[in-house]
Amino acid sequence: TEHYKSLMVDPGLPLRPGVERLLREARDAGMRLAIATTTTPANVTALLTNSLAEDAEDWFEVVAAGDIVPAKKPAPDIFVWAMEQLELPPENCMAFEDSDNGVKSVLGSGIRSLLVTVNDYTRDQDFSGATVVVDQLGTNEQPCRVLNGPGLIRDQVDLDALQDIHRYAWK
Repeated sequence: TEHYKSLMVDPGLPLRPGVERLLREARDAGMRLAIATTTTPANVTALLTNSLAEDAEDWFEVVAAGDIVPAKKPAPDIFVWAMEQLELPPENCMAFEDSDNGVKSVLGSGIRSLLVTVNDYTRDQDFSGATVVVDQLGTNEQPCRVLNGPGLIRDQVDLDALQDIHRYAWK
């Protein structure tokens, strides 16, 4: 919709709590990052450059967006395509989602390590199969809450928590 598109280019649109922190931590640690979304590439670029950093798109090795695959979420195609580009099997990947269609897409791709962050629109959706569901990634000022899944996260999702979540999902 036009309203959604205008939000994507709004330079004042803030990222959800903890997103920038976790992305910077992952990038600094040399983790491989990818985006798998059904929104347009232009929207991805606008969101990243306006809300994160001018070079933020370069932080991601793969940006799978828009019509790069014919079947949209809940089909697993976008995640399968991203893994193929990364040359990684599902057991070496972790996904972050915020909707039930996203969860179905991730699980259909074979990825079992899945962290869901709810939002106001998806809070009451079915996230069955997700490893952990949280209200946000968390910051020092705004700790996250685990809504479902094992208590592997303290105040914020950090790289140690991601490793714990991944190990738990594949045990």
